[in-house]
Amino acid sequence: VDKTDEEGFGSVEKVVLLTFVSAVILMAVLGNLLVMVAVCRDRQLRKIKTNYFIVSLAFADLLVSVLVMPFGAIELVQDVWIYGEMFCLVRTSLDVLLTTASIFHLCCISLDRYYAICCQPLVYRNKMTPLRVAVLLAGCWAIPVLISFLPIMQGWNNIGITDLVSTLQTPLPRLALCIEKRKFHQNSNSTYCIFMVNKPYAITCSVVAFYIPFLLMVLAYWRIYVTAKEHAHQIQMLQRAGAPAEGRPPSADQHSTHRMRTETKAAKTLCVIMGCFCLCWAPFFVTNVVDPFADYSVPGQVWTAFLWLGYINSGLNPFLYAFLNKSFRRAFLIILCCDDERYRRPCVAGQTVPCSTTTVNGSTHVLRDAVECGGQWESQCHPPATSPLVAAQPSDT
Repeated sequence: VDKTDEEGFGSVEKVVLLTFVSAVILMAVLGNLLVMVAVCRDRQLRKIKTNYFIVSLAFADLLVSVLVMPFGAIELVQDVWIYGEMFCLVRTSLDVLLTTASIFHLCCISLDRYYAICCQPLVYRNKMTPLRVAVLLAGCWAIPVLISFLPIMQGWNNIGITDLVSTLQTPLPRLALCIEKRKFHQNSNSTYCIFMVNKPYAITCSVVAFYIPFLLMVLAYWRIYVTAKEHAHQIQMLQRAGAPAEGRPPSADQHSTHRMRTETKAAKTLCVIMGCFCLCWAPFFVTNVVDPFADYSVPGQVWTAFLWLGYINSGLNPFLYAFLNKSFRRAFLIILCCDDERYRRPCVAGQTVPCSTTTVNGSTHVLRDAVECGGQWESQCHPPATSPLVAAQPSDT
């Protein structure tokens, strides 16, 4: 088979693609490593249950960027798989395993946030016990094995594809080409690592790995979004039904306005999270189901583009689930600035500052922010956040 077939990339395209995928890999490695180191070093971050899912998600995305993306980039540039047929199966299995595990973690995070924000604190503590968190984390890694290593190493995913070509009177051009490319060349130890799936595997894998988690995420985040809008509306109604502005302390108006803005920002953040997830993974999994029923007519370049679009999600997750979190940002600054004292949580010995507390994910936290006053960092307290969404904001968004 000629390596420079019509589906191959040109030289200029390869340079652009290599630069792009290198930036994606670097962003994913550094971002996910930073998340894991931050949680390991910060005791307050380790107290929040949601962060266990975020760390496990970062580990899955880190493995995607280290074990899957580099080999995909090499194959993209060289137009040939030089590591043998067995390692092709292992690499493909790791690809399906780790990307599915990443999606499962996103689903668990959405369910954790749903129980933390939309339910009463007691319900959250009963639902998200340490044992259940451990079971959910184990499921995020165990279930993907059933649709990755087990069927792929056994060859269940391509049963009937080879026979399909031989039985057709007019063989499908792309299908026949892909099957020929996958043949292992003994002399050169090279092949093409092309992942072909039959209709049963395409449907089963896509439903388990994407469509079920996607449905759960949509339901969970929709409920959270509705809760945010309801609280914003309640705060607005309380402002209208309250005393005149001149008869009310200015701090009360400022606090209500700040809380309403926080609710709106949280709702917008949820829309960004769902939008990025759909944009990254929906094209690939829709194509994965359609292609076998369309006689494998989707061009190879389209497959490559959609696959790397899904990989980008592993680089975006640290920014969506950690960098938007105030506590994580503080921990990142401490790490990147070599333990600079300016970015540590304010703690002045011998100074007692009356602060209010709130319950976040079943644990009590002091509502205290660091503010800069004349070059010095001081403690400033705020009124308690009565809204469950605002109360969960420091740890969940």
